[in-house]
Amino acid sequence: MGKFSHFDAEGRPRMVDISSKAETARTATARGRVAFTAAAYKAIREHGSAKGDPLRIAELAGVMGAKKTADLIPLCHPLPIAAVTVEAAFNDAAEAIDIVACVKTTGKTGVEMEALAAASIACLAVYDMTKAVDKAMTIGPIELVEKTGGKSVDYRR
Repeated sequence: MGKFSHFDAEGRPRMVDISSKAETARTATARGRVAFTAAAYKAIREHGSAKGDPLRIAELAGVMGAKKTADLIPLCHPLPIAAVTVEAAFNDAAEAIDIVACVKTTGKTGVEMEALAAASIACLAVYDMTKAVDKAMTIGPIELVEKTGGKSVDYRR
């Protein structure tokens, strides 16, 4: 089925074998955005949410999301995460909340999925915190910004 297939010869799913890979320092950064209507953004910016501070809750949810990635993505390897930072900030020009998540490990496989999961879950937490104010909000894009470490070439968007 090919070198990078997640299926064996009989079509059964399998994890990629990383046993022969060297442990290296690896980082990944991802970002996401939750955009609001103008009126809703103004209300959220000025008064927060009835549930609390959407920025701080999003940051906490993002950290938790990174730690649970292997439980959520079927063929993801569980990783020893060394550090996770998630920053949520108001973006007045875009009438949005921007999320940036960075994950670090020393291991045999990258942490791109953990960074993307952190950004995604943080965005979903913003949605949950503010859905009473704006059901028309949109989430996205969610994208990998940068990855370093490992055998493959480093990546920067």
